[in-house]
Amino acid sequence: MSHQRVEVSAVIQAPAELVYSILADYREGHPLILPRQYFSPLEVEGGGNGAGTVIRFQMRVLGTTRSFRMAIDEPEPGRVLTETDVESGITTIFTVSPIEERRQSHAAIATELSSRGGVLGWLERVVTSAMLRRIYAQQLKLLAALAEKRSLAANRN
Repeated sequence: MSHQRVEVSAVIQAPAELVYSILADYREGHPLILPRQYFSPLEVEGGGNGAGTVIRFQMRVLGTTRSFRMAIDEPEPGRVLTETDVESGITTIFTVSPIEERRQSHAAIATELSSRGGVLGWLERVVTSAMLRRIYAQQLKLLAALAEKRSLAANRN
């Protein structure tokens, strides 16, 4: 087995607390950052905000649809949020850090995967990496737009 980590990050023009609150809110925030061409509507089975939440969704990539049931944890509340598939153990990690006098944040999405060895495994890793990078870049753009909109609204009040 070979291990792979796919990560994409971006600077967001909003405070880290706001960005993290969107990620941790699986009822009103997080669903808004999922690109619809890849994700079915997210269902909350339990909880809804941060650690202890359980979600279900389907992901469509390269003509294949796969179902996920994820358990949410917060190894570092306010900074690191994880989604772990209860069946496969695949983990996606969201990390948010404040920068620029706390007016901006650095957000990253990373997934740790295992894949088989050999030529087929190499091909899987290349395709998976390219697709996840594209998806995560879109998620970060949606996250940035939502966080920046909410930040501007909060500053007006």
